[in-house]
Amino acid sequence: MANQNASGWRRIVKAFGFSMQGFKACYELEEAFRQEVWILIPLVPLALWLGDTPVERAMLTGSLLIVPIVELLNSAIEANVDRIGLERHELSGRAKDIASAAVFLSIAFAMAVWGLLLIPKWI
Repeated sequence: MANQNASGWRRIVKAFGFSMQGFKACYELEEAFRQEVWILIPLVPLALWLGDTPVERAMLTGSLLIVPIVELLNSAIEANVDRIGLERHELSGRAKDIASAAVFLSIAFAMAVWGLLLIPKWI
Protein backbone atom coordinates (compact mmCIF):
# COMPACT_ATOMS: atom_id res chain seq x y z
CA MET A 1 0.00 0.00 0.00
CA ALA A 2 1.40 3.39 -0.98
CA ASN A 3 2.24 6.00 1.62
CA GLN A 4 2.27 3.59 4.58
CA ASN A 5 4.78 5.69 6.49
CA ALA A 6 2.72 8.88 6.39
CA SER A 7 0.46 9.47 9.35
CA GLY A 8 -1.39 12.29 11.05
CA TRP A 9 -1.32 15.65 9.31
CA ARG A 10 1.31 14.49 6.81
CA ARG A 11 -1.05 11.78 5.53
CA ILE A 12 -3.91 14.29 5.24
CA VAL A 13 -1.73 16.77 3.34
CA LYS A 14 -0.45 14.06 0.98
CA ALA A 15 -3.98 12.73 0.40
CA PHE A 16 -5.15 16.27 -0.39
CA GLY A 17 -2.30 16.63 -2.90
CA PHE A 18 -3.22 13.35 -4.59
CA SER A 19 -6.85 14.48 -4.79
CA MET A 20 -5.82 17.76 -6.43
CA GLN A 21 -3.70 15.80 -8.94
CA GLY A 22 -6.78 13.74 -9.74
CA PHE A 23 -8.93 16.83 -10.25
CA LYS A 24 -6.27 18.38 -12.47
CA ALA A 25 -5.82 15.25 -14.57
CA CYS A 26 -9.55 14.80 -15.04
CA TYR A 27 -10.06 18.47 -15.91
CA GLU A 28 -7.21 18.44 -18.43
CA LEU A 29 -8.02 15.08 -20.04
CA GLU A 30 -11.80 14.70 -19.86
CA GLU A 31 -14.02 17.03 -21.91
CA ALA A 32 -17.19 15.91 -20.11
CA PHE A 33 -15.71 16.77 -16.70
CA ARG A 34 -14.69 20.24 -17.94
CA GLN A 35 -18.21 20.83 -19.26
CA GLU A 36 -19.75 19.75 -15.96
CA VAL A 37 -17.44 22.03 -13.98
CA TRP A 38 -18.36 25.01 -16.14
CA ILE A 39 -22.07 24.22 -15.82
CA LEU A 40 -21.68 24.05 -12.02
CA ILE A 41 -20.23 27.55 -11.81
CA PRO A 42 -23.54 29.35 -12.50
CA LEU A 43 -25.86 26.60 -11.23
CA VAL A 44 -24.51 26.28 -7.67
CA PRO A 45 -25.13 29.96 -6.83
CA LEU A 46 -28.51 29.67 -8.57
CA ALA A 47 -29.35 26.63 -6.42
CA LEU A 48 -28.45 28.54 -3.28
CA TRP A 49 -30.63 31.46 -4.39
CA LEU A 50 -33.64 29.40 -5.54
CA GLY A 51 -33.83 27.10 -2.54
CA ASP A 52 -36.22 28.45 0.08
CA THR A 53 -35.00 26.30 2.97
CA PRO A 54 -31.60 24.90 3.90
CA VAL A 55 -32.83 21.44 2.92
CA GLU A 56 -33.92 22.64 -0.53
CA ARG A 57 -30.59 24.41 -1.05
CA ALA A 58 -28.73 21.25 0.01
CA MET A 59 -30.81 19.09 -2.33
CA LEU A 60 -30.40 21.43 -5.31
CA THR A 61 -26.66 21.84 -4.73
CA GLY A 62 -26.03 18.22 -3.76
CA SER A 63 -27.80 16.87 -6.83
CA LEU A 64 -25.47 19.01 -8.96
CA LEU A 65 -22.32 17.88 -7.15
CA ILE A 66 -23.19 14.21 -7.62
CA VAL A 67 -22.72 14.61 -11.39
CA PRO A 68 -18.96 15.45 -11.36
CA ILE A 69 -18.42 12.90 -8.57
CA VAL A 70 -19.84 10.16 -10.78
CA GLU A 71 -17.91 11.56 -13.76
CA LEU A 72 -14.66 11.26 -11.77
CA LEU A 73 -15.48 7.60 -11.05
CA ASN A 74 -16.40 7.04 -14.70
CA SER A 75 -13.10 8.54 -15.83
CA ALA A 76 -11.20 6.37 -13.34
CA ILE A 77 -12.93 3.23 -14.65
CA GLU A 78 -12.21 4.21 -18.25
CA ALA A 79 -8.54 4.90 -17.47
CA ASN A 80 -8.23 1.56 -15.71
CA VAL A 81 -9.84 -0.33 -18.59
CA ASP A 82 -7.63 1.47 -21.14
CA ARG A 83 -4.53 0.67 -19.09
CA ILE A 84 -5.28 -3.04 -19.30
CA GLY A 85 -5.42 -2.94 -23.07
CA LEU A 86 -6.69 -0.90 -26.00
CA GLU A 87 -8.01 -3.88 -27.94
CA ARG A 88 -11.77 -4.24 -28.06
CA HIS A 89 -13.20 -6.63 -25.49
CA GLU A 90 -16.82 -7.20 -24.54
CA LEU A 91 -16.16 -6.81 -20.82
CA SER A 92 -14.14 -3.61 -21.30
CA GLY A 93 -16.94 -2.13 -23.35
CA ARG A 94 -19.51 -3.22 -20.79
CA ALA A 95 -17.55 -1.61 -17.93
CA LYS A 96 -17.31 1.67 -19.82
CA ASP A 97 -20.98 1.59 -20.83
CA ILE A 98 -22.12 0.89 -17.27
CA ALA A 99 -19.98 3.75 -15.93
CA SER A 100 -21.41 6.02 -18.61
CA ALA A 101 -24.92 4.95 -17.61
CA ALA A 102 -24.12 5.96 -14.04
CA VAL A 103 -23.22 9.46 -15.26
CA PHE A 104 -26.48 9.59 -17.21
CA LEU A 105 -28.46 8.59 -14.12
CA SER A 106 -26.72 11.23 -12.00
CA ILE A 107 -27.70 13.89 -14.54
CA ALA A 108 -31.28 12.57 -14.65
CA PHE A 109 -31.35 12.63 -10.84
CA ALA A 110 -30.19 16.26 -10.75
CA MET A 111 -32.83 17.22 -13.30
CA ALA A 112 -35.53 15.39 -11.34
CA VAL A 113 -34.57 17.11 -8.08
CA TRP A 114 -34.57 20.53 -9.73
CA GLY A 115 -37.87 19.83 -11.45
CA LEU A 116 -39.60 18.44 -8.36
CA LEU A 117 -38.46 21.34 -6.19
CA LEU A 118 -38.79 24.25 -8.59
CA ILE A 119 -41.69 23.50 -10.97
CA PRO A 120 -44.35 23.56 -8.21
CA LYS A 121 -43.16 27.06 -7.24
CA TRP A 122 -43.99 28.37 -10.70
CA ILE A 123 -47.23 26.47 -11.38
